[in-house]
Amino acid sequence: MEKLGELGFSEEQGDLLEVAMNFCRGRSPIETVRGLLTDERGYDPAVWKEIGEMGWLSIAIPESYGGVGLSLAEVVPVAEAMGRYLLNSPFVSTTLTAQALLNGATEDQKQAWLPRLAAGEAATLAVLEAGGDWDLGAPACQAAPAGDGVVLSGQKRFVADASDAALIIVSVTHEGGPALLLLEPGDWPEGALRRETVVDETRRSYELTLDGITVPAARLMPDGQAAATLAHVQLCTNLLSAADMAGANLALIDYTLDYLRTRTQFGKPIGAYQALKHPMVDAYVLYEQARSHVYSAAHCFDRQGEGEVATRMAKVSALEAYSRAGDRSIQFHGGFGFTYDCDAQLHRRRAIWHGAQSGDEAHHKRVLAELLLG
Repeated sequence: MEKLGELGFSEEQGDLLEVAMNFCRGRSPIETVRGLLTDERGYDPAVWKEIGEMGWLSIAIPESYGGVGLSLAEVVPVAEAMGRYLLNSPFVSTTLTAQALLNGATEDQKQAWLPRLAAGEAATLAVLEAGGDWDLGAPACQAAPAGDGVVLSGQKRFVADASDAALIIVSVTHEGGPALLLLEPGDWPEGALRRETVVDETRRSYELTLDGITVPAARLMPDGQAAATLAHVQLCTNLLSAADMAGANLALIDYTLDYLRTRTQFGKPIGAYQALKHPMVDAYVLYEQARSHVYSAAHCFDRQGEGEVATRMAKVSALEAYSRAGDRSIQFHGGFGFTYDCDAQLHRRRAIWHGAQSGDEAHHKRVLAELLLG
């Protein structure tokens, strides 16, 4: 493994990054991305099938459950490549669900579901609610005992890729504490799953109404592990979110530079003017810093304490760099930049989505202050 301080980039990561970049470049040109904005699924099922066949969903699943047996660090380059080409699929949702199972499910639940996810079935998490609280440890949704089962109540928001998921892991409060349980598509009545309108139109997000749904008690994951599992899933979400933004940020910078090199004013490209040239240099420096943070976080992700600090720093760095590059690109494109036809709009919206889903800069800086300063 080559190391630069605490930044590790393994041979496996390098190989996966090269393959993933080539795949995403061919399957997700910007014309395809825009064509899928109005598609009900929001992604190409044929591409999703290919992703499953290539084994990317099995990267961080142990071999005993049909996986490859690597770690989340090897998922990062795939997420980066998907961000680079704005390729949408249930990949991240399914990977996060597998992490939840690995960290908090019973052995029977792992044996039942992890091989299916490794083989390419889609799954997702329902952990966010209308209040938008990024502290996942106190769900408002409830699971009350009812004979041999539990009856659910409440509503989940921003359930990504739920319409095609074979499994949804839902966070609830059960017997006074947080719990996770497994839902399958046949468990909820028609109309309980409703598509939401969200700022990032490359994504598909759903509201799930739980009221009156009854499932066997065996669907509950062990209560005592739920809090730790939710904390782990949140860190996984932030790591892959940061990787996605790092990849997308480079695409955004390239898109902006192409415009600055071709748009002329007063007889020369506008990129030659310092008022535009210097901010683009700053944007690229911020991108390089953010990407270094991402791979440093991936390198030490499994180290207690250190991994959380590095991951939150990566999320802050990636979100700040991506947001600033998006703002600059919209401004530099002039009036066109404020229209929906400008690709900078897709990127700025994605940055807003990432901040809303798993914590913005202020939130993570506040947590980092508590972790580092006590």
